Amino acid sequence: MRLFLDANVIFSAAHNPQGRSRALFVLQRQGRCDLTASAHALEEARRNIALKYPSRTADLDALARELLMVPEPEVKAVAKAEELGLPRDDAPILAAAIASVADILVTGDRTHFGRFYRKRTDGVEVLPPAEILARLLAKAS
Repeated sequence: MRLFLDANVIFSAAHNPQGRSRALFVLQRQGRCDLTASAHALEEARRNIALKYPSRTADLDALARELLMVPEPEVKAVAKAEELGLPRDDAPILAAAIASVADILVTGDRTHFGRFYRKRTDGVEVLPPAEILARLLAKAS
């Protein structure tokens, strides 16, 4: 299963080694999923870690090496995501997930992505970290 991680999931994984977002990296190492992100998502996570938890920058860098980086989406794709009501900073996230043919966009951003939760947009389902983690763990049992 190919997961596209929003910046807040990457940030959370770096900030909280015992959290759900970090568990996704453990599951990837076990071969249960593939984690992807875009430069846009990674840079946002980097900026926020440096601002809020600079001591976790090395953790973020280590996790970043485990991500498959996908190309940034085309301008048209971002515009289409904006037409769905996403803000300018979030539209590239959905557009990149769609363009990279991700199965799931994982985001904890309920404010902007909450109305997309458990729905498919151009083939990509949007889920919060807790739900995709539960789904992946249920597959293993």
